[in-house]
Amino acid sequence: MRGRDPETGEFYSPSRSQQREDALEVRELAAQLSALSPAQLAKLPVPDHLLPHIAETRRITSHIAHKRQLQYLAKQMRREDDEVLEAIRDALDSDGEAARRETAQMHQAEHWRERLLADGDVALAELLAQFPDADRQRLRQLVRNAGEERARNKPPRAFRELYREVKALLSPDEEAPDESGEAADNEE
Repeated sequence: MRGRDPETGEFYSPSRSQQREDALEVRELAAQLSALSPAQLAKLPVPDHLLPHIAETRRITSHIAHKRQLQYLAKQMRREDDEVLEAIRDALDSDGEAARRETAQMHQAEHWRERLLADGDVALAELLAQFPDADRQRLRQLVRNAGEERARNKPPRAFRELYREVKALLSPDEEAPDESGEAADNEE
């Protein structure tokens, strides 16, 4: 019996039908996970203690036994926090919030790179106004080198490097590739 709070009239816990709906959603997520290859599964934020259950579910081929193992996997997954399950769903969903953010950031970096190559110093001044900690000399050199590469039909080495620099500026929570290499050298 669910019961109500006498003062507010709200229910103490979710209804039984809501609990069943939640359990079915987790079972569907378990079925999706068991259908993935080990390489795809390694890319997801799945807790390590669930991996043997997923492998066992994948291994069993008998219809009833597979269904029973899938139910057991879903039971183990329901013990996880909602944040963990949501992170798995988001990683599985190609249209997830993280994927949308990453795509938007990629498009913004491409936009800045094209502006830097087209407008030169004007776009560089705007970028430096927005990101005052950026290395002005390095960016200017990469823009110049990328322009020369385009003019001479050379491989786009500086063009790609300029993209990486701009992307590192746009994502302050991630370290730039050069800084992570230096940090690893300093720790040793």
